[in-house]
Amino acid sequence: MHLRPIFQSALFTVGLFGGLSGAIASPTVTLDLPAALSEQDFFTFEPAKAEIGRLLFYDKILSGNQNISCGTCHHHELGGADGLSLGVGEGGMGLGPKRKTSDGVTQIEARIPRNAPALWNLAHRDVQNMFHDGRLFVSDEFGNGFNSPAGADLPKGLETIIAAQAMFPITARHEMAGDPEENPIGDAANEKLAVAWPIIAKRVADIPEYAEMIVAAFDDINSAEDISIVEIGNSIAAFVGTEWRNFDSPYDRYLAGQSDALTPDQKSGMELFFGEAQYSTCHSGALLTDQGFHAIGVPNFGPGKTRAFDPVARDVGRMLQTNRLQDIYKFRTPALRNVALTGPYGHNGAMPTLEAMVRHHVDPVASMKNYTKEMAGLPQAEWLQDADFTIWKDEYELARQTAMLDIQLPQMSTAQIADIVAFLNALTGDTALSLPIGRPDSVPSGLSVD
Repeated sequence: MHLRPIFQSALFTVGLFGGLSGAIASPTVTLDLPAALSEQDFFTFEPAKAEIGRLLFYDKILSGNQNISCGTCHHHELGGADGLSLGVGEGGMGLGPKRKTSDGVTQIEARIPRNAPALWNLAHRDVQNMFHDGRLFVSDEFGNGFNSPAGADLPKGLETIIAAQAMFPITARHEMAGDPEENPIGDAANEKLAVAWPIIAKRVADIPEYAEMIVAAFDDINSAEDISIVEIGNSIAAFVGTEWRNFDSPYDRYLAGQSDALTPDQKSGMELFFGEAQYSTCHSGALLTDQGFHAIGVPNFGPGKTRAFDPVARDVGRMLQTNRLQDIYKFRTPALRNVALTGPYGHNGAMPTLEAMVRHHVDPVASMKNYTKEMAGLPQAEWLQDADFTIWKDEYELARQTAMLDIQLPQMSTAQIADIVAFLNALTGDTALSLPIGRPDSVPSGLSVD
């Protein structure tokens, strides 16, 4: 059956395919597809600020021990992520799957508890929350535009949720700040986030090249003494929002009216995704996320995130923020554009491939049962290995996770799963690997660039 895309309406009438791609079409159904994206859907940023952000993003001056940058875990060569299930932050060496946890003398204290989130299209005007548990979201509650772990201490003037998000990795102990008594930022962040931010800002302001660029780019900044963490956050946001804005995939061309933009298997996968397979129940809208939270039973490992009094090394997900039992094990629905570039998948990167993640959605109980340690992309750290999978020995906790599953999707054949994976690959932009600004070769601090 010929698929005739329409331009603004979301309703597409198509035939769904059965177990084998290309089989005889079943009775027609209506698919609810979003309208094509456009530049007007995104915040725009001044190039001068984006250039400052590009340098800061890869400058280790923002970290407590000056040994890690934002780009270490969100690298151009790794699709804006790090290619690991659980990252290695402060104290690690190297990049991506080759990142080391020890230099033979010192070693990391802990893995980062959750997978490095993708950066694609965060400047879309509809993005309302960030982090896997949604602990940062748009809100007027504190008079600064956001509800966040900093509460009323988050400074005013952060222009987008990307800028607000940038405030937290640089003050996180195991991500970028370092330990208390190890450096001034680590000490300050351990006391209060708002104490650490001025120290970071002064580091940047004390570098003449940064000071000159920021004074020139921000109308309300007249000297180095005026520079605050707000300009740093807004500059990083300008870079991220510009660099990882991408919507020129085959799927985007199809939405815009090019009916032959998708191959037959991609088109079949799209029909399944928005139809019989019911993936669009959660992966809906322009960015293919409902921005909600769901418990899908991704196998747990690593340190997790839970309440201080909780004796179980687990990740309770959204409940950590809401204190509502019904939110336990729920995590934010990720956006899917360029998803083929950002594996592994899940809040802890448990699923190594798109196929594994699709199969998990079809039968999460079987997926949890058949999961093996080898599927987890964890850099070797012998001193952490026993703790990595401690949760697997707690049969009661595993039973609770299974009982709280809130997805139940139809069974799919191997061929149907392959078509869905083909569609997910059709979400990769033509220019996703040749982004407009790029990684710098050097930064004003003179520190090394990963």
